[in-house]
Amino acid sequence: MAASPSPAASPPLAPRRSRRRGISRAGAVALALSTTVLTAAPALASTAAVGADKGGGKGGGKGGGKGDKPTVVLVHGAFADASGWNAVAERLLNDGYEVLAPANPLRSLTSDAAYVASVLKSVDGPIVLAGHSYGGAVIGSAAAGNPNVRALVYVSAFMPDKGETLGALSTKFQGSELQPALNPVPFSDGKTEGSDLYIKTDTFHDVFAADLPRSQTRLMAVEQRPIAAACFEEAAPGAAWRTVPSWFVVSQHDKAIAPDLERFQAERAKSTTVEVDSSHVSMMSHPEVVAEQIRAAAKATSTGSPKSAALAGTGSGALALVGVGGLAGAVVLTGGVLLTATHRQRSARR
Repeated sequence: MAASPSPAASPPLAPRRSRRRGISRAGAVALALSTTVLTAAPALASTAAVGADKGGGKGGGKGGGKGDKPTVVLVHGAFADASGWNAVAERLLNDGYEVLAPANPLRSLTSDAAYVASVLKSVDGPIVLAGHSYGGAVIGSAAAGNPNVRALVYVSAFMPDKGETLGALSTKFQGSELQPALNPVPFSDGKTEGSDLYIKTDTFHDVFAADLPRSQTRLMAVEQRPIAAACFEEAAPGAAWRTVPSWFVVSQHDKAIAPDLERFQAERAKSTTVEVDSSHVSMMSHPEVVAEQIRAAAKATSTGSPKSAALAGTGSGALALVGVGGLAGAVVLTGGVLLTATHRQRSARR
C-alpha cells in the first residue's frame, strides 16, 4: 500500500482540487441539460407523431377509427337503382370499408348533384366517391368544394367538364346505341312537367347489359328507374375531377356510352384507367375489377400512403421535431461554452 501523503504536501494540491471541482460543476450543468433534452426528445417526437396521425377537424373523424379506410359512396346512374352496386358493395364491406349507396333522384343534373352533395356532408371523414353511367356526371359536380372527397371513380360513366352537356358529349364518338332504344314518356309531378326516358324492354338486354343473363335483364328492364330528359340537356355545374384524383373503368363493349368517349374522358382527366371486357354494367358483370379500382383509389389517397406521409412531414409534427432538435443543439452549445469559459478561467489562474 502506498504511503499517505504528508501534511506538508496538502497546500499545493488544494487549489488543483478546487479547480477540478469548478470544471466538474460546469460540466455537470452542461451534461445535465443536454441529457435532459436529448432524453426527452424521443418522447416529444413521439407525441408530435401521434398528433400528426390523429389529424384535425372533421376529416380526422371516422377515417382514423376505421384504420384510415375512407367511406365509399356509390352513386348509380339512369335506368337502374342502387342495387346494381350489390356485388361491389359486398366486397368492400368484407374488406372493412364503410359503404353508402344513396338513391340518385334522376330529375336534373343540378338538383341530383345538390342532393348527393348533401349526402356527402353527412359522412364524417375521407370519402372515395364512385359513379356509374349518369352517376359519373353527378359525382363530378357533387364533390366540388368538399375537401373530404379524396378520390373519384368513374365506372362506364359520363365525366363532363363544367359547362358541358351529356347530350353534346354523347355525339362526340360513335358506338352508342342508346338514343334509338329510348322510349320517352311524359310525366307531371304536380309542379313540373317533362319527359321520362326508359329503355325499351325488347332492347334493354343488348344495349344495357348484354353480358348478364337474359333472365336477370328481363327483370331489370321492367324495374328500371327512368331519367328525366332534361338531365341530358343541362350544363354540368362542376367538374371536381380537375382537382381531385380520378380512376376510370372503361367498358370495351359498352353500347350505352361509347367506349371511345369513356377513353377520351379518362385521358382528358389523366385518370388511372383499366379496361374490362364488359357491357355497360361492369359493376355487375365484373364486380371484382370495379372493386379493385375503388380499393386502389382508397389506398392511393389514404393517410398511410407514401404521398400522404410526405405531405404530413411538412406539418406540425415535423415542426415539433425541428424544435426539439434546435433545443437540444442549443443546450449542447451552451454546455460547450461553459466548458470553454471554465478552461480559460483555469488557464488564467496558472
